[in-house]
Amino acid sequence: MADFSSTFHFLLTFLLLLRPSLSSAPNLSELFEIWCAEHGKTYSSAEEKLYRFGVFADNYDFVSHHNNLGDSSYALSLNAFADLTHHEFKASRLGFSLSAALRNSQPVPPQEPSPPLDVPDSLDWRKEGAVTAVKDQGSCGACWSFAATGAIEGINKIKTGSLISLSEQELVDCDRLHNSGCAGGLMDYAYQFVITNHGIDTEDDYPYQGRDGSCRKDKLKRNVVTIDGYIDVAPSDEKRLREAVAVQPVSVGICGSERAFQLYSKDMDQKTELIIGL
Repeated sequence: MADFSSTFHFLLTFLLLLRPSLSSAPNLSELFEIWCAEHGKTYSSAEEKLYRFGVFADNYDFVSHHNNLGDSSYALSLNAFADLTHHEFKASRLGFSLSAALRNSQPVPPQEPSPPLDVPDSLDWRKEGAVTAVKDQGSCGACWSFAATGAIEGINKIKTGSLISLSEQELVDCDRLHNSGCAGGLMDYAYQFVITNHGIDTEDDYPYQGRDGSCRKDKLKRNVVTIDGYIDVAPSDEKRLREAVAVQPVSVGICGSERAFQLYSKDMDQKTELIIGL
């Protein structure tokens, strides 16, 4: 009986014969192996690996077509999501959504906006030490919790001088009145949970698991960081958004449902890179 590797290569050769377009990409199978090693990808069977190679090849075609157009403001790449179909990516990574629980409830009323502020021409809160290291939500659609903790971590650093990584998992497990854990949520409800709970625990004490879990009620009173309230900025109100960012790092919800967002690499003008999830 052939081993796993030889079985995959046999199936891959068969696939290339059935789909000649794949063979037009030089060393695509070698590129896939390099990509798997770079991102630590392993598969349970030759059949699964073959399927993922097919998805990878389709994403390769999409990335190559886009980048060869030459008239786009951004570039795509074969990033860590290149073996996922777009449906799989949306289902597992996009958690800023109105689930049934959210649609059946009213948003928490925000505070009144503060008076207009003078804002600097530029400000990078990372350089001010008010942003924690990049976190990875994994296959749990809990981006809403990361957006909420990011803003709270920032204002806590600004007010107290201490940058403390806070627990997204506490929000995923315990903030269930309106939010839906890995199935999606809104930052407003997360803020209200922290206010009502009189604070939130740290990442170290209540670490992220990347999945829904039971609320650890023994952690609920370990309120290391507290907030008094929050303010919503209306969509497209750039003036208020500039004012808000001048005060602290903010939570922002964007539409990431386009296929290009899944494979985004960098802006062609500013040469900035986006890390999803990420």
